[in-house]
Amino acid sequence: MALFQQKSSINVNGRLMNLRAPKVMGILNITDDSFYDGGKYLNEEKYLSRVAQMLEEGADIIDIGAQSSRPGAHEIGASAEIKKLIPVLNSIRSQFPKAIISVDTWHARVAEQVVLSGATMINDISGGTFDIYMFETIAQLQVPYILMHTGGRPNSMQDKPSYKNVIKELVYFLSKQLDKLNTLGVNDVILDPGFGFGKTQEHNYEIMKNLEHFQFLETPLLVGISRKSMIHKALDISAKNALNGTTALNMIALQKGANILRVHDVKEAKEVVKIYQLLEAQNN
Repeated sequence: MALFQQKSSINVNGRLMNLRAPKVMGILNITDDSFYDGGKYLNEEKYLSRVAQMLEEGADIIDIGAQSSRPGAHEIGASAEIKKLIPVLNSIRSQFPKAIISVDTWHARVAEQVVLSGATMINDISGGTFDIYMFETIAQLQVPYILMHTGGRPNSMQDKPSYKNVIKELVYFLSKQLDKLNTLGVNDVILDPGFGFGKTQEHNYEIMKNLEHFQFLETPLLVGISRKSMIHKALDISAKNALNGTTALNMIALQKGANILRVHDVKEAKEVVKIYQLLEAQNN
């Protein structure tokens, strides 16, 4: 049972998305170097096929990224992101006009361009800290915004991350950034604690154990732990073999208040959501 009353819907392109029923966000990386599927979806036939598969499996949102955010990743810059994203967005929007498309970027200029090309949501791993113009751009665009915490830029975020109290510091950061957005008139915000972004394995599991504390912010919560190192390194396996661990943590995340699961494996995540809903129905 929720300790606080979270906002239960967001406005997506003029239509309300009900988040009382958990949603699944499918990942589409059009990158060469993402940690799990880099290089797999670089041509039109492959990325359209991948989007079709995820939508058929029940993805509620497709999240497209042209910049890898894995630890140590090289930054390609806003212009290169735009050059990669726009043709992909145009193609996907043409083929799947009703799809809800999120774009993973920390550049305000990229956010502006992709929304003009049909994106309906912005997913910013920096929570507005890498580009000072991001928040005012989101206010102008009036699209849902995913506000994530990171401990630094991808190329350095895993250099000895340290917190006095990781939960308090993340809640404080998200609360402060959320207030800035609300002041600008941005109300459709989704929070993401940023598993793996400037956190040790111990930090990641402490966040998962205490995930319900983020409900204090009364804002929808996204969890993205799909095949991450907090799973495969802990189990001494590869990311390729980390689906079982991902599924286990996704169920825990739902039980602790997550509204959206960001995943590589849509079918399996939708099954987790269905079983979670069957369990929740017993409480009603």
